[in-house]
Amino acid sequence: MQPAASDKIIYEHPLNERTRTFLRLEHLFRQVDFHTPQESTWDSRAAISSLIDMVAIFARADIKSDLIKELKRHQEKLAGIRNSPGVNQGRLDQILRELNTISGRLQAMNGQLGQELRDNEFLKTVTQRSTIPGGSCAFDLPIYHFWLQQPADVRQQEITCWRDTLEPVYTAITLLLSLIRGSTTPSRELAETGFFQQSLDAQTPAQLIRVGLPRESRLFAEISGGKHRFTIRFLEQSDEERPGQTKQDVTFFLNCCIL
Repeated sequence: MQPAASDKIIYEHPLNERTRTFLRLEHLFRQVDFHTPQESTWDSRAAISSLIDMVAIFARADIKSDLIKELKRHQEKLAGIRNSPGVNQGRLDQILRELNTISGRLQAMNGQLGQELRDNEFLKTVTQRSTIPGGSCAFDLPIYHFWLQQPADVRQQEITCWRDTLEPVYTAITLLLSLIRGSTTPSRELAETGFFQQSLDAQTPAQLIRVGLPRESRLFAEISGGKHRFTIRFLEQSDEERPGQTKQDVTFFLNCCIL
C-alpha cells in the first residue's frame, strides 16, 4: 500500500516479478531515507535493517540487468509515440534523456549491485546475526552496540555513504515506477457486493494495478492476479473477527498500468 497525498488511499498490486521487486526496493529506500536523518539509535537500526534487506534482494537476482532492460524498453516505447497527436515533445525528450542518463549510470556500476555493502565487514557481521530473532541486541553484537553509541551525525554520515552507493538504483526505480503509475488515468468502477474481476490483454501486459478508495472509507482492498486477469475484494475490518468481504456495492478508482 502506498501513502496517499490526496483524499484517497491507494492500494497497489504488481502483476509480474520485476515490478514486485521494484516496489519492494522502493519501500526499503524510503525507509532508509526516513530513518537516516533521525537521531535515535532505533532509527539507525531501522535504516541498517533496510539496507541489509536490499542487499539480500540484490543477491537473489540480477537487478542491474533487469533495470537496464526496463529502461531500454521504456525508451523504445516512448520513442515510438513521438509523432502521436497530442504528445508533449519537450516533456517526452526530457524523459528520454533521463532514461538514457540513468541507464548509463547503472552500466558504469562495477560488479553486482550492493557488492560494496556485502563486503563491508561491519555490515557483514550485523547481517549474519540479523537472521536470528533478536540477534542484533547488545550482548550478541557488542561492535554494533558500540557503533550505535557514536554521535548521531557520525551514524548518519556512515549510513548516507552506504546508501549513496545505491543511488543510481533508486533513481532508476523511482523513474520507472513514476512512468508506470502515470501511464493511465483512473477509471471509476463498481464492485458489486465488494467483488470486482477484470480480464487483461496478454498482448499488452499490465505492470501494476492501483485501486483508490476514499480516505474515510471503512474498507480496504485485497488484490490478486497475474497477466491474464485480476481480482479485487473489498474487506471490512472487524474488532472481533477476521476481516470479511463487504456485502455493500463499492465505488472505487482503478488504474491498470500497462506501460
